[in-house]
Amino acid sequence: MNIKHIKRLLFYTLSFLIFTTFTSNLGAQEKKFVLVIDPGHGGEDPGAIGSIAKEKNINLAVALEFGESVKKNHADVKVVYTRNTDNYLTLQERADIANKNHADLFVSIHTNSVKSQSAYGAETYTLGLAKTKDNLEVAMKENAVILLEEDYETKYQGFDPNSVDSYIIFEFMQDIHIDQSLETARLIQEQFAHHAKRHDRGVRQAGFWVLHRSACPSVLIELGFISNKNEERYLMSKSGQKEMAKAIYNAFSSYKRGHSKRSGTGSSSAAPDNTKQATETANNSQQIVFKLQIFATKTQLKTGAAEFKGLENVDFYLENGMYKYVTGTETQFEKINQLKKKLSDKFPEAFIIAFQGDKKIAVKDALNRLK
Repeated sequence: MNIKHIKRLLFYTLSFLIFTTFTSNLGAQEKKFVLVIDPGHGGEDPGAIGSIAKEKNINLAVALEFGESVKKNHADVKVVYTRNTDNYLTLQERADIANKNHADLFVSIHTNSVKSQSAYGAETYTLGLAKTKDNLEVAMKENAVILLEEDYETKYQGFDPNSVDSYIIFEFMQDIHIDQSLETARLIQEQFAHHAKRHDRGVRQAGFWVLHRSACPSVLIELGFISNKNEERYLMSKSGQKEMAKAIYNAFSSYKRGHSKRSGTGSSSAAPDNTKQATETANNSQQIVFKLQIFATKTQLKTGAAEFKGLENVDFYLENGMYKYVTGTETQFEKINQLKKKLSDKFPEAFIIAFQGDKKIAVKDALNRLK
């Protein structure tokens, strides 16, 4: 090979490297936010059944309306539906779609039903251990779809949707995306109340398998009760479906606007004079400690703020641009769990987190390392 050929080869090689580097960087810069919308039930699984409505149809109509609004107004968002027709999917298949698409947010849409015809209003769930009997019943009802599958015991790792004991696993699986999930749920409930003028039943936690298996911030919405005739008519109407979809869209838009801040580091702000930063008070050795996270805010609170409800010895740590407030520092999980129960009336959505030295780790990893 002569010098001329070598120079040409070097030129093409260099050009190829420059091109691939440029396109790779461009692809990274242009990566779209992935929103996975999951209309609950479908096909052979109708979900809740009212006097004139089937849940699966309401879920799909609201989901498609919501998705179309996102497509029209957010060019930087990729919308993925788990289903866009009346077809059946397992809970695991729905979660798999979210994970295969590297979802940034998973929104599962459902409609509620109970024996009482007086229950009404909308509620939004995040993953966690059910705090009330009502929350547990909703989770059991939504998870029961796995009973339609053959060999569900093996597929779902022994999880029994009808056994209260099975739901204890969600106590240790809620801390990775919980703040973003709670923020999304809060925004959705605000919009249901303000835009759609629906009764706000609040943000709740329970053990939904589809949320547990989706590796991203995720929420499950209960639009209302088709066991309530007035609410059933509203949710069956085009105007009602559009209002609910618009409320979810408004909440998503707010979440999306803050996404870059939440995913940034933003950890240089100083603490107030008499508020300690949790990572500073943690032992800088490799000792594992458990703390109770009571809530998170976008802005830093002053000592004695009303949000603390009179609780003293509150610390905070900064993560993804959020101030996350915690209390308690225990080396034994049993003790921090006792504190969680003690404060459950004031902070029902509080959950346990773990640090090893100044590094936050998953609670289940902490427990495994302490064995």
